[in-house]
Amino acid sequence: ASTSAYPLPELTERQGDGKILGINLLGVSLVGDEAKEDENRPDSRINFVFDEGNFELGNFKIPYPVPFRLPLLRDAVKGWIDITYMSERMRISRGNKGTTFILVKGEGDS
Repeated sequence: ASTSAYPLPELTERQGDGKILGINLLGVSLVGDEAKEDENRPDSRINFVFDEGNFELGNFKIPYPVPFRLPLLRDAVKGWIDITYMSERMRISRGNKGTTFILVKGEGDS
């Protein structure tokens, strides 16, 4: 992951709309003005890029069949999460595809 405070060179902003050869294979992300980081909230965005993925079914682990490092796909597997609220026990974030995440610490979690 990368933030403005800790940038990683590979995590540049996505240039396209996430489509691969014009097809929405991985879900279309927000781009352009819709994807701009809130200038009033520096360091509230976490950028990421997937290197691999797996399906876990019980004791079985099956690799996700997407070659994440192929140059053709590299821009499509980039994303970001904006943290919109955070407390000691809860974090609310919005992802680059418009998904809202609500994460709550369980009892005994650090």
